[in-house]
Amino acid sequence: MTTPTAPLTPALELAGASLAHGHRVLWRDLDLRVAPGEFIAVLGANGSGKTSMLRAILGEQELTSGTVRVAGRVVRRGSRQVGYVPQRIAIDPVTPIRARDLVRLGVDGHRWGTGIVGVARARRRVQELLESVGASAFGDAPVSQLSGGELQRVRIAEALAGDPALLLCDEPLAALDLAQAQTVVSLLDARRRERGTALLFVTHDINAVLGAADRVLYLASGRFRLGAPDEVLTSAGLSELYGAPVDVFHTQGRVIVVAATDPGAAQHDPHIPEHVLTGEPS
Repeated sequence: MTTPTAPLTPALELAGASLAHGHRVLWRDLDLRVAPGEFIAVLGANGSGKTSMLRAILGEQELTSGTVRVAGRVVRRGSRQVGYVPQRIAIDPVTPIRARDLVRLGVDGHRWGTGIVGVARARRRVQELLESVGASAFGDAPVSQLSGGELQRVRIAEALAGDPALLLCDEPLAALDLAQAQTVVSLLDARRRERGTALLFVTHDINAVLGAADRVLYLASGRFRLGAPDEVLTSAGLSELYGAPVDVFHTQGRVIVVAATDPGAAQHDPHIPEHVLTGEPS
C-alpha cells in the first residue's frame, strides 16, 4: 500500500487579500496559492497595484484585509524566505562598490558582524552565488561599469543569498535589450526548476516570459484575472476586466494587446495601459 504524499507547503499564499489607498481599491478578495517552483507573471497598468503587492509580501505594507503567508508563515519584514530583485535603478558612476560587495550585502548584510571563520564562509558563499548566475567574470568590477544585463545578474545573486522559497521580481527586464532580457528570464527559469524557488515576476512585457510563466495574474480597475496565459490573455477576458473593448492577437508566438474598434472609449479609462492604446506589444 502506498503512503499518500503530504501536500507541499505553498511558497506564497494570499487569502482574501485586498489593498486600497484611501477610497481607491487596487485589488480585492485575491486568493493566490503559489506552489514551490511555480512561475507567476504579474501584469497590469501603472498604478494597478503590482509593486504594492510585492511590498505587502515583503512585509513593508499592510493589507487592507486578508492575510499573506510565505512558506507557511505569516509574512514579516526582512524574512530570509523572500528574495527581492528591484526595478533597475541608476548607479552613480563614482560609486566604488564592486559586484561581489553587492552580493555580500545579501549574504551577511543583515548581521551586526562576523568572526574570521564567518568572513571566510561569506566569501565562499559570494563566489558560489556569482558563479550560479554566470557573473564570476565581473565579480571585481565596479557596479557602475556593468551593463544592464550584468547588473541584473548581480542583483539576482544578491536576492538568492538567503536561498529563499519565493523570489519577487519587480520589472527586472526594464531597460534591457532583447538578448539581455532573454538571458535573465532563462536564468530565473533554470533556478526555479532546479531549486524549487517560486517566482512572482512583475512585467509590462508578457512576451518576454510567455514561454516560462505557468500562470498570469492580471490586475486592472480594482479587479484581477488569474489563470494560464491562454486563459487570461483573451479579448473577452481583458475587455471584461477593463470595462472597455480590448482585442488580443496571438501571432508568431507573441501576444499583442490593442484597443478595439472604439479607441475613444478606451482613451477615457485611465486604467488601460499605454500598450493597449498604442497597439505596441504588451
